[in-house]
Amino acid sequence: MSPTMNDLTFMDKLLSREDAVRRCLIERLRGSTVVFTNGVFDLLHRGHLEYLGAARDLGTLLVVGLNSDASVQRLKGSKRPLIGQEDRAYALLALHCVDVVVLFEEDTPKSLICELNPHILVKGGDYLPENVVGYDHVTGIGGRVEVIPFKEGYSTTGLIQTIAERYR
Repeated sequence: MSPTMNDLTFMDKLLSREDAVRRCLIERLRGSTVVFTNGVFDLLHRGHLEYLGAARDLGTLLVVGLNSDASVQRLKGSKRPLIGQEDRAYALLALHCVDVVVLFEEDTPKSLICELNPHILVKGGDYLPENVVGYDHVTGIGGRVEVIPFKEGYSTTGLIQTIAERYR
């Protein structure tokens, strides 16, 4: 099946690492505020949506680093991800709040953060900002780290458990 115009629009925002670096540099030169976050985003749910919306509200360009399938398997086990990297990227790019998605193969986004040089690094959860991967780099270039609390009752692991229990 050939891609539709919508497919092309979405997938034009799935950038290679090099193109993402270029895009961030251009946006910085334009005076935009580049925000970066990362994650697996397997089984996109309300918690993810609220988190991504809050991250986007912090700046003018939201770049999402998306763990590749191989990276997810190393971090979460051989049964994950449930949804492949291209489909996870497509779902993220369908959201108005996400401007760019870039895949990364490493277990952490540290090197990607150092290449993109975002103004704001965002992580979800109960981290202390100084414990977020990339904190030293981002604050060292004059940026800041923001931690957005998780939305209670929403997690991919919880969703997987609910599905498994209901369909046993």
